[in-house]
Amino acid sequence: MRALRAWLWRAFAAAGFLFLLTPLALVVLFSFGGSATATFPMGGLSLRWYEDIFADPYFWGAFRNSLVVSGTVALASSVMGTMAALALARWRERFATPAMMVLAAPVMVPPLMVAITLMVSYVTVGLQLSLGTVILSHVIFTQPFVILIVQARMLGFDYSTVESARDLGATPLMAFLTVTLPIIRPTVIGAALIAMAISLDDFIITFFTISGGNTLPTFIWGMIRTQTDPTINAIATLLVSLTVGLSLIAIWGTRQLGLRS
Repeated sequence: MRALRAWLWRAFAAAGFLFLLTPLALVVLFSFGGSATATFPMGGLSLRWYEDIFADPYFWGAFRNSLVVSGTVALASSVMGTMAALALARWRERFATPAMMVLAAPVMVPPLMVAITLMVSYVTVGLQLSLGTVILSHVIFTQPFVILIVQARMLGFDYSTVESARDLGATPLMAFLTVTLPIIRPTVIGAALIAMAISLDDFIITFFTISGGNTLPTFIWGMIRTQTDPTINAIATLLVSLTVGLSLIAIWGTRQLGLRS
């Protein structure tokens, strides 16, 4: 009976993974098809859709905007999130837990509500929607992830090393730069890459706060409204590759740097 139950759980997990991954695999597969429609038969293998995308100046504009937004968000979220995590790690649990719940509110609220709230707030204060408001919105949305990741690392941190540096005459900033930061650096870098991946993949918040211009997700949305050829699959494949690649680099880099430190 126990063996049957274990087999059923494995079958259920395999079916779940198959259900989630099959559409993604089809998107990647059709991006290399020679047919103008995303259906079987594919008409052979071809790179024509990638060539069409790389020749489109609007794609490069959206790609550049995505890199600017996600790179800035990763840097800002890692700095502010690390500072917040260091502070929360020093607080008592009865104060740290409510504070963390407040900071994590943008993650717990549906993204559509967050996007509408941010858009209304920007318009109310007279702030023009642009890439700057997208960056600010993404920092608000991704910072809780950084805080949670870094705070989890700080729970097992040995503060005696920092106290020893202070006893030897180091200032708080010097102790942080020479002792604390080198120890938690792998975690901070991994959190920054995860924040970058989340920002790169976001559509809803970007759509409501960007006004003019495009990032890759909004560029794909615009193409879907006007055409359905496999160039959309090619862009989606590139976006998935970037997102998954950043996440894998974050996991691998955190482990490697952690072993070295």
